[in-house]
Amino acid sequence: MYFKTGLMVMMTLILTTGLCQAEAPHQLDGFTLGTDISAYKEQLDMNTTMPIRYAEYIREVETKASTGFRSGLIAYGACANPGMIVRIKLKYADDSRSFFDELIKQIEKRHGKAAEWRGDPFHIVTSWKWSFTDKDNNRISMILQHNKLDTDEKIGNSIKLTLTDQVDNERECFLKKFPDFREQAAPQASASGTPVDWDQFVPK
Repeated sequence: MYFKTGLMVMMTLILTTGLCQAEAPHQLDGFTLGTDISAYKEQLDMNTTMPIRYAEYIREVETKASTGFRSGLIAYGACANPGMIVRIKLKYADDSRSFFDELIKQIEKRHGKAAEWRGDPFHIVTSWKWSFTDKDNNRISMILQHNKLDTDEKIGNSIKLTLTDQVDNERECFLKKFPDFREQAAPQASASGTPVDWDQFVPK
């Protein structure tokens, strides 16, 4: 009896590991997850609006420069909840590692320690992920990243807040309307056992 009770407690702890109990973040630089994109036209360059490739159920628009932030992309729904902001991704004006180190300390004070390491083994990209469930049972992820080399990831510091459930809702809505989209969503890897034409993939 005691063994079973202890086992159940242990399993509960394992299943809840990585889920931050601190208050879930929703807002950054004046943008708020779950609100309508139309409320922020003065802060956005609406001429840059376009669907995300392979994820046409979400649209993105660039932010205008603001104090402390160099650039950003605001993503919003285009199917289940058209116009609802589902992701806030911003790049900080300060690219330094010292800024990143202090920022992560400040974030940990408010939201606790990150649950998941997302960077590379060589720490060229330092990336941490937090996962939350807010009072309305919405799942929210937060990723803070520092990149020290000028690569495709772009050097500097960035943060991303995502309303995970709403992204899933947008995807499901789109797939119901366009069932064939699933096959076209992204390039597919070769089936198991099928010879790969490496000559096609290696630069000449």
